[in-house]
Amino acid sequence: MTYTLSLKPAIDLYGQHDPSAALFADGELLFAIEEERLTREKHAVDTFPEQAIRACLEYEAIELADVEKIVLPYQPKLRRKILGHYLRNTFQLDSNLRKISHLQNVARDQFMAQFAPTRLVENRLERIGMPVPPIECRPHHECHAVSAFHPSSFDEAMVLTADAKGEYDSTVIWHATSDGLTRVRTYKHPNSWGLFYAAITNYLGYRMFNGEGKVMGLAPYGEENPEIEARLRRTIETGVDYDVTGLTGRWGTEHGVRALEDLFDRPRSTTTEAFDQFEKDLAYTAQKLLEESVSAIVQEYTGKLDTGNVGLAGGVILNCKLNKAIMELPSVDELFIQPVAHDAGLALGGGWIDRHPDEVAPMRDVYFGPQYETDHIRQLLETNKIAYTEPDDLERQVAELIADGALVGWFQGRLELGPRALGNRSILADPRTTDSRDRVNRFVKHREEWRPFAPSMTRSAADDYLENATDSPYMIKTFDVKPERRDEMSAVVHPGDDTTRPQTVTEEQNPRYHRLLTAFEEISGVPVLLNTSFNDHAEPIVNTPTEALKDFYGMGLDVLVLEDLLVTKPHSNSLEGAGIPDARCL
Repeated sequence: MTYTLSLKPAIDLYGQHDPSAALFADGELLFAIEEERLTREKHAVDTFPEQAIRACLEYEAIELADVEKIVLPYQPKLRRKILGHYLRNTFQLDSNLRKISHLQNVARDQFMAQFAPTRLVENRLERIGMPVPPIECRPHHECHAVSAFHPSSFDEAMVLTADAKGEYDSTVIWHATSDGLTRVRTYKHPNSWGLFYAAITNYLGYRMFNGEGKVMGLAPYGEENPEIEARLRRTIETGVDYDVTGLTGRWGTEHGVRALEDLFDRPRSTTTEAFDQFEKDLAYTAQKLLEESVSAIVQEYTGKLDTGNVGLAGGVILNCKLNKAIMELPSVDELFIQPVAHDAGLALGGGWIDRHPDEVAPMRDVYFGPQYETDHIRQLLETNKIAYTEPDDLERQVAELIADGALVGWFQGRLELGPRALGNRSILADPRTTDSRDRVNRFVKHREEWRPFAPSMTRSAADDYLENATDSPYMIKTFDVKPERRDEMSAVVHPGDDTTRPQTVTEEQNPRYHRLLTAFEEISGVPVLLNTSFNDHAEPIVNTPTEALKDFYGMGLDVLVLEDLLVTKPHSNSLEGAGIPDARCL
């Protein structure tokens, strides 16, 4: 068996956020995990994925020396293609001291990129084991593109990859066939929709690479605002030949935020608890311009490449409302979106990049992380004197509790890879009333009360609830909810535009979760649950049973399900009369 370890560092020449590692055997993905799930630091900024690497090796009980090669999803030598951009930015700085300092940094980075691109990674790997296997560097956007084509079911496709920045590129169009990938068009950094959206995100009071999804969720609360739109259109150009460098032409997003302050004669937001109409309208307009341009690109190049199949990857593709716009284009017949679209998914593309596309099995789920057996969890509970039950029909009992109003932590099977909880590390609630949404926001997630939630539903029911329903197992597509069904799932319908971002579940993908949804349908008539990630505000999704217990007792949850075992809190209002023992000491 030949092992390949693919890893995405977040240090030095390899980006700043979302490190991960994935282990492959003869091209088959065995295990993958994001470093944040182990360090418990959201996005694991400026971190080498040492714990993720160790977890990969531990899963297969091998040493680093047993790995044939290591793949890094960056080719630092390509950074020379935007050396001019770095130099121009340096000479625009406001003091000679800063210019000299930045020149030194640019010179150092370019030297390391050309002559010793893997030196720092090798040094870090030596802490894990020796000898260090051979290291191969592969282009960032090509790894994204591989992750969007190889695990699809397509023989041919147009692939679009879009993020803040690879080595030198921000958006790339690819022609993908059974022979591999051909780069068709490249939009170079800093002409980046990822950086454009990050600047808007910072201006609205959130952090770049963290708050973009919140801005997307805010957008439907806004309205058409001709003044905001006109000012933005004077600053940027949209369409196939877009140019957003009026906001993104300098390092980071600070220049863009200052440009927005000048453009609107208004300082950046300092709170995110509530937004005024201007802020909502700005989010709406930013989303509109993003959709307009990316849709135009897809429409143009599906025509040029004469294909209706489209693959998508890159951090911008986490924008599920953008994906809805692409999905609804007349030129798009089939769409595959890499569910781990952001930088953590680069480890997947890196592991598949040297495989023939036909050798990679179609992606069916993202349950690639650790799992914990019931006996291990039982011992943990008994050691800590936490009472539990082991119901004969767990799914039915939990469905009854949810129908009675309980907020449930649901911990099952292997940890999901990617930003969405998909029924293995989830918080679940009744979707039928907005009270569920408000209680989860206020007492469980401790976040802004305007934030929407997403549903899980059986795939067989999706056609009854969604307009133009398709398979959506990863919560990365958005659909309009049929008017006659909105009241049945009001907790998971966006109040601003009556859309939802579903996970469709089949028995094959997740048998126990499908049984739970079916049991809830038998009780309530609704085959839907509110499903949000099992984590408190600003922390990563829980990985271990201990973390699940910690969050259970620190959040407003009523019930915790750990594999076959059920734990409840004492004196929970949601459980009165339900006949469930509470979690008093044994």
